[in-house]
Amino acid sequence: MSGFDENLLDEADETVRVRFVVNGRKVACEVAPRETLVDCLRNELELTGTHAGCEMGACGACLVQLDGRAVHSCLMYAVQADGARIDTIDGLSESGVIADLQAEFHRRNALQCGFCTPGMLVNANELLSQVAEPSREEIRDALSGNYCRCTGYEAIVDAIDAVAKARNEGGSAT
Repeated sequence: MSGFDENLLDEADETVRVRFVVNGRKVACEVAPRETLVDCLRNELELTGTHAGCEMGACGACLVQLDGRAVHSCLMYAVQADGARIDTIDGLSESGVIADLQAEFHRRNALQCGFCTPGMLVNANELLSQVAEPSREEIRDALSGNYCRCTGYEAIVDAIDAVAKARNEGGSAT
């Protein structure tokens, strides 16, 4: 007797149907039980704005909003998000919700290669939805889970600070 369990092979091929509202659209996907949310978004739904960076939840490149909260989609299985409302950088951008943040990041050169930028914008959007005019320290604290190798953080903090102030004054940062 070899101890080999034939049922293990069948379990590896299993998929689960999950349903989400992604960027305002109802979708369903067949996923392996251990497929991450970032892989589902990128591979199944072709929403490639969300990046898979460190795959350990340390860099923030994979951030999406799940029911209004920023989460690391590399640390979640897609099945854990079944029934949730998910907003990716693709949807936030297309809807115009973050247009002022994007413009200010561009204006202040707060992006270089752009790999970390989607996660930074998702995080900044959540922060500004919770705190109307955060202090620079609060901005830095909110960004502490995002890693950027290109720009340094001062221009990013400046951009978020400018947008917060402009939104509170009823205008645009630029």
